[in-house]
Amino acid sequence: MTRLPSFYIGFYFTCIIFTFFNDGTVCNVVFQPAFIQASGPKISSFLVGNVSGISFSLSAVSSSNATGSIPPSSCLPVYQTQWNLSYELIGKNAFVVRMSLNRSLQLCGNETSILDCCLEPLCVQETLLVSACVDETPKASLIIQTQIYAQVLPGKPPSVNKTVIPNQVFQPLGQCPCDVSPGECDIRCCCDQDCTQEVLGLFATQCFPGPYGGSFSPVPEYQCSTQPSENDPDWFPFLCVISPSYNNPFLGLFYDGGTVSAKPSPSFQAPQMTATVPPINYNQGNPIFTKDDKYFTIPQNTGTGQCAENAPVAFLENFEFQCVRRLQFCPSPSDDLRVDVKDGQGGVIAVSVVDEVAENLRLFVSNSPEVSSEPQQCDNVVVSLRYTFYWSGNSLTAITVTRTTANITVPVTLTRRYSAVFLNGNETSQPYSGYQVKRPLIGGVLDSETGVVQRTQISLLQPAGDGLCSSAKLRSALFGINSTSGCVVPVSLTNMTQCSLLRERVRSVLDGLVTATLVSTSGKPDFYNLTDWVNITTSQQNQSQSAEGSKGECSAVPTHLHIHVKSSIMGRVQGVPQMFIQSMQISFLESTWRIECGLGTMDPCLNPELMQNFPVTSSVTFTDLSLYSQPPRSRFSINFTEFDCDRNDVCWPELAFPLTTYYTGEPYSEALAKGLTLVFFFIVASVLGTPWRQIRQAWSNF
Repeated sequence: MTRLPSFYIGFYFTCIIFTFFNDGTVCNVVFQPAFIQASGPKISSFLVGNVSGISFSLSAVSSSNATGSIPPSSCLPVYQTQWNLSYELIGKNAFVVRMSLNRSLQLCGNETSILDCCLEPLCVQETLLVSACVDETPKASLIIQTQIYAQVLPGKPPSVNKTVIPNQVFQPLGQCPCDVSPGECDIRCCCDQDCTQEVLGLFATQCFPGPYGGSFSPVPEYQCSTQPSENDPDWFPFLCVISPSYNNPFLGLFYDGGTVSAKPSPSFQAPQMTATVPPINYNQGNPIFTKDDKYFTIPQNTGTGQCAENAPVAFLENFEFQCVRRLQFCPSPSDDLRVDVKDGQGGVIAVSVVDEVAENLRLFVSNSPEVSSEPQQCDNVVVSLRYTFYWSGNSLTAITVTRTTANITVPVTLTRRYSAVFLNGNETSQPYSGYQVKRPLIGGVLDSETGVVQRTQISLLQPAGDGLCSSAKLRSALFGINSTSGCVVPVSLTNMTQCSLLRERVRSVLDGLVTATLVSTSGKPDFYNLTDWVNITTSQQNQSQSAEGSKGECSAVPTHLHIHVKSSIMGRVQGVPQMFIQSMQISFLESTWRIECGLGTMDPCLNPELMQNFPVTSSVTFTDLSLYSQPPRSRFSINFTEFDCDRNDVCWPELAFPLTTYYTGEPYSEALAKGLTLVFFFIVASVLGTPWRQIRQAWSNF
């Protein structure tokens, strides 16, 4: 980076003072901004002040090896540069100055025919000096530090394939719910269009069943493909219906298509506003009503980023929203959440409230440097409401809400989080105990005094607008979602002389992401039972660290935190696999930080306050051990695929399938009796039929 000379600093300071007092005798023009770091081929700045008689001069300069400064401004003509300069008058007292690169940024290659292509990835790196002159006397200067990389163009034309949206009459709940990773193949999701045929062959027999796996139409009871229960009549296999899956009475149940209504005739009467009538049964998208026939509301997004305090909740519509507000005083206590809600079948259900205390206030509170009033302590402030609606058919069976409170100090910027999730079934009969995809990992710390596991969060970095780690927030690591995020740490040349302190500073940022020592094996752990938890292991870091840096370099800096979670399927509930965590490991990656001085020179840095940003990242990956625990296939099953019933439509080993033990549709004794009955009828038909009669006539004639 080029250091500005003291002459320019004093010059700009004097210009600003005299411009403020409207005195143009000393200096009446100035560039805004006066120093630019450019990474693109187009640059613009403004020249403000008395711009009459102004001309511009553009030149490429280099810093002095001895002092690190650049030469003073000059209005003399220079050689032609690779930049084009243009300017335009805005009003009476301002110019907009634009510069554009007049060369190609394409990287040179074997197939590149452009003469001025880039030989290296760093294509343009130079310092430009723009001078504003009056009668060949410089009045203002603009310094531009350029560092532009070459553009890598794709070798093939972009794909023009369009997403084909299926007919919503036959696909009412979405095309492929298990397709949760855009552009990637999801394991065991056979309806994922991103999976190739080779990848599908790895788990073709282990596809997700039901609506989650892309099979939306429920099979009617009279279909022959349904598994008969013990109460089905004996004649069910003979009188069942064979019908295609798309022909069933459930078509259009969730179809939200357009309807055409008759236009009302003109009338001179004032329209009468009628109150909304609560529906008898809830359908998808219908608002939920309370016992008093009022809307059941939760704060939601208005669509423009604003917070709507009294937004109705729609049936079977999940949402998650954050409401950011500046609090100068303590908020008023929240209303009672234990309200009675209509269940959709003429009954009423009460909302069950579960209270918890926020453990990590960084998710909800961000302090502001501006203090307009005296600090005030506020207790039990609601910072999060997580609603869970349990439904069955067209009605609600239970509603629970987890209310998170915290003690905060105002004035402060508070981020409140609201969410609503609809789950099918009863709250008491929810069979799901394993982790579900996109649900947060549950960490904990064992309390040695009480023996109870205290819940803590396993987080990743979430950078803010400036990208600095000092202002970065934390976000929960979600199960089954591989993710990487990070932020930057500004480091000066002085910091590089204290490498041990720098390592501790970066390590403290990464250690704050995972404060837990235990991780729950399931999605519903018992905080009083240690068998539901496993220890989090941490790989040992290299203890051999180099001496303090002397030339802007520090080694063995922990710059990356990696979380590796191993899970496996431990059974199924209603066809949905239950994922349990087997182990979790945290590892740190070290790297060397080095401050680059000047424009590619190897001279030591001369400015101790020279700053440079270095990245600090965090990531999480998930490994499904159940994909690697299957027994290896035998040579017979690999070579003789014609006998593999999973790959062929004709399966000879299952010719007498109802008589084998693999048939589980009914008890084996009943299946054997029915099979022998069919054999008896076949023999009788053969004896009394035409072939047997012809054989008897031929025998008598012989």
